[in-house]
Amino acid sequence: MRRSFGLILSLLLLSLSACALFPQRDPLNINVVGIDPLPSQDLEVRFAIKLRLQNPNETAIDYNGVALDLEVNGRPLASGVSDQRGTIGRFSEGVLVVPVSVSAFAVLRQTLGLSQTQSLDNLPYVLRGKLAGGLFGTMRFVDKGQLSLPKTANVVW
Repeated sequence: MRRSFGLILSLLLLSLSACALFPQRDPLNINVVGIDPLPSQDLEVRFAIKLRLQNPNETAIDYNGVALDLEVNGRPLASGVSDQRGTIGRFSEGVLVVPVSVSAFAVLRQTLGLSQTQSLDNLPYVLRGKLAGGLFGTMRFVDKGQLSLPKTANVVW
């Protein structure tokens, strides 16, 4: 009985020390740095969203896929996926380009929602996504901010 208790206690201590072997990782810093138009089809519009990924950790991060969902003014607007593979080196950064689609129905929802607002300035957006793969599995992220649409220039005739 004493022997089995000692064995169980040893296994418990060993399993607790194994958790300490996994390094504490800081979250990735992910920001939208660009949106470029892509060729579209019928009732959809496509864009390439450029994300800057910054790795503030001492080890490289491998990824093998990314998924994005974009909300503007509290309503879904665009979504996209990519099976890109890559590595973000330790204390390094890179730009990842993800194609996203905007359906005609999403545009209609946004139009109806924008008709209820006073201004097109400072529209809130939320970008949710996940970076898949690697030793530590999927990393989820959220980027929030305000969209300020460019104002038209006053033209004097």
